[in-house]
Amino acid sequence: METIVTYFKTIPSSHRSIILVGGITFFWLLEGAIPLFKFNYKKWKHALPNLFFTLTTVVINFALAFLLLNTADWVAANNFGLINWLPKMSLWLYVVLGVLFLDFFGAYLSHFVEHKVKPLWMVHLVHHSDHKVDTTTANRHHPIESVIRFAFTLLGVFLVGTPIAIVMLYQSMSLIFTQFTHANIKISPKIDKLLSYLIVSPDMHKVHHHNMLPYTDSNYGNIFSIWDRIFGTYMKLDREKIVYGVDTFPNEATNSSLKELLKQPFQGYRKPTGIEKM
Repeated sequence: METIVTYFKTIPSSHRSIILVGGITFFWLLEGAIPLFKFNYKKWKHALPNLFFTLTTVVINFALAFLLLNTADWVAANNFGLINWLPKMSLWLYVVLGVLFLDFFGAYLSHFVEHKVKPLWMVHLVHHSDHKVDTTTANRHHPIESVIRFAFTLLGVFLVGTPIAIVMLYQSMSLIFTQFTHANIKISPKIDKLLSYLIVSPDMHKVHHHNMLPYTDSNYGNIFSIWDRIFGTYMKLDREKIVYGVDTFPNEATNSSLKELLKQPFQGYRKPTGIEKM
């Protein structure tokens, strides 16, 4: 574990880029080999707006990285934060708890709030309005959302008290997991179910991308499934019944246009048309 901590404490930007590009490439190829749904679409054309938003997310995170670094250094120097106030523990447990609690603040909590606060939902809607969810959907976030998510991660670093090594480890894991859970890959239902007891599995997250309530407002987790189970937001739905998109913004052509997606947060809230029961 010391080797892992040392590596992520000084992980080069080039290595983080390799994780991002390598993950997309790996799952992109895997989608071609074992697709969950056989989409009738031009994969590259579909990917272009999603890759644009991936790039804006990278730029925003890079521009604000100094805040993350300074906060992580401060909590470490002042022994501040939840994991630093707990009784002395092994390095393994310290790292696991750090990643676990960062996953709560940086992923689960931010995601939950984005679904419950109407203006934030309109920003987050860009992510949900993809009608062909695949690994490129993972980072399909409006630039405003990238800032919001960064703010929650920063809050998590401050409250949890994670040093920069754990922060970088968490962000790297988060990146891979979000690519994995969005990837259009077919996994045995039994294996997927077993995975979902510990981590967010592909089927579990794809329920969240169903186009109608109450499924849209469920399964908010990114790495660990524990938070959805603790807070009662875990739901199941047969993969065959999943319909991607958002019922109140059903126009796929509009939802595939970069220009329209950039304007989407400002179009005004639309109340869901109804609650679907299955």
